[in-house]
Amino acid sequence: MNRSIPSHRRIAMLSVHSSPLGRLGSRDTGGMSVYVRSLARELGQRGHPVDIFTRHPEGRSGPCVDPLGHNVRLIQLKAGDNGYSRPADLYPHLESFFESLERFRASEALRYDLIHSHYWLSGRVGAWAQREWGVPHAVMFHTLGAAKNGAQPGEEEPPVRLRTEADLARTCHRIVAATPRERRDLQRLYGVDPQRIRVVPCGVDLDLFRPLDREVSRRKLDLDRHDAVVLFVGRFSPIKGLERLLEAAALLRDYPGLRLVIVGGEGPEAPPEPSRRAAELGIDRLTRFAGQVDHRRLPEFYSAADVLVVPSHYESFGLVCLEALACGTPVVSTAVGVMEDIIVPGETGCVLPDGSPELLARCLLGTLRGAGGNPGAREKARASVAGFSWSRVASTMLEQYTELVEEFGR
Repeated sequence: MNRSIPSHRRIAMLSVHSSPLGRLGSRDTGGMSVYVRSLARELGQRGHPVDIFTRHPEGRSGPCVDPLGHNVRLIQLKAGDNGYSRPADLYPHLESFFESLERFRASEALRYDLIHSHYWLSGRVGAWAQREWGVPHAVMFHTLGAAKNGAQPGEEEPPVRLRTEADLARTCHRIVAATPRERRDLQRLYGVDPQRIRVVPCGVDLDLFRPLDREVSRRKLDLDRHDAVVLFVGRFSPIKGLERLLEAAALLRDYPGLRLVIVGGEGPEAPPEPSRRAAELGIDRLTRFAGQVDHRRLPEFYSAADVLVVPSHYESFGLVCLEALACGTPVVSTAVGVMEDIIVPGETGCVLPDGSPELLARCLLGTLRGAGGNPGAREKARASVAGFSWSRVASTMLEQYTELVEEFGR
């Protein structure tokens, strides 16, 4: 399809609980924030005005409007108290959030042509806007509560989330899934008609994420050129499977030069529970907790690493996999998200049939032993994600927007 939508069409993008400018690696701020920010900017560059509505972290009562790129605005509105709130705790504040949104819209006499909601909380607000504005509504869940409940250890998503997702799955006009696996989950868990689902993958900034000189990157990060560097990038949530990686690293503690570098967390200090667990396993001397890292610095970490590990119990996509491969770094991952569709076993990494620390350790061992012995490996890794540019993602999304608007008009 080569259809396009008029440049005057205005898009309301909702990301209530997680700001596109949030600190990556902290609680509830990860790949979705990158997705919303990157997609909106690409759409704005193509002439489509995008307003992103999110929660103000300081709980200010009045709207705070900031430019986020050409034709893109970030509009922060009050939802709950100051500081961090769990997603479910924000649910009672969604109605007042929507009322603030409506006041802002009226004050500027805005008419939106399309709503694109991200996550279940945003979907609830988007459903109210869908009815009030009489415009089509696309929802991207990013993660599914029912799928997380079936995968994550010791945590349960609240019933209100499951009810809301089920209701949105029935009533929104279009569901955007990031992977074929998510499309199957939507059909299996919520009975969604597959004709209402479109698969649009996540993207990666191929200009930012590119192979850098490994030795230079290691010097900047105070890593030895002979180290065997295993990298983890993500939030410290149980579903991310960091415990698995720490146990696997303990099994490999005698591997020459093994270094485990862990990026993520709430600040520069080592997180109490993971650092305590590393000490219990006897790998604290081999482990560096790098804390939060600015997104633009991540290519240094990927380029310095011999392998990125994604030990997650569940991922809706797995954006860090794209970033690492774009930097020429192989990925060892559990079979989550898009991993089986992207990683080429033996060439660009390894996908585990299960997430046991023993199997993870064996796969890591094979990858580390093969590091540097495969000519052209970095080029192959980068080439494997060449089709995932944000420009291509935006083009595909615009096609879906056009189809949705036309169907809604009929």
